[in-house]
Amino acid sequence: VFHARTKEDLTQVCELKRKMPEAHGILASFGVIIKENVLELFEPEGILNIHPSLLPAYRGPSPIESAILAGDTEFSVSIMKLAKAMDAGPIYYQTTLTDLPLDKSAIYQRLAEVGAEWICENIDNLPTPVVQDDTRATFTAKMEKSMGSLHPDKEGVDMIMRKIIAYQGFPKAKYAFYGKNCAILAAHRQKSGETVVLPLTCADGQILAVDRLQPDGKKPMDAKSFINGYGK
Repeated sequence: VFHARTKEDLTQVCELKRKMPEAHGILASFGVIIKENVLELFEPEGILNIHPSLLPAYRGPSPIESAILAGDTEFSVSIMKLAKAMDAGPIYYQTTLTDLPLDKSAIYQRLAEVGAEWICENIDNLPTPVVQDDTRATFTAKMEKSMGSLHPDKEGVDMIMRKIIAYQGFPKAKYAFYGKNCAILAAHRQKSGETVVLPLTCADGQILAVDRLQPDGKKPMDAKSFINGYGK
């Protein structure tokens, strides 16, 4: 197995493919555009791409985050043949998982496992790929640091919760408490009769209870520790 990690590694990929025509190509989270001359070396099978959505929905760099923000509760993975156009190649396999927790890292991990397992079981006997319907395609944008700022005065508790989950890891959901900019790491909707240590009132009047957060330049902490350190 040769693992290409950089753009420069693609030169070695081409050399290996010429020496071993039977070698397969699999792409997952590479982050570099694969040029046409590389794609042609792997014909007719192509380079297989693991994409975490039910293509042609959510093409682009942030399919899981976009699905969470859209309120989806089911998450999918597609195995497709890499094409020159972004995420537009014909599809070898798709499946949707309905029992995943609403946790970004857990969704990423499970979809990666399902995609990898299918490839291991079918790489030597691939089915005929099915062409995508481009008229049904939807597209996602790259996650940017500027997206992380929360605006509870303009958004309801459901959307704020989705943003906290979708922005786990990066860009992180940010809000200033007591003048200290913080990343909210975990939160929940206030339960009936619950006294909330660190509340965030949303535009729909509902209360978001912040469980864990990380002030800029500090370690993660629970809400009570934050109040003890900054609330006074």
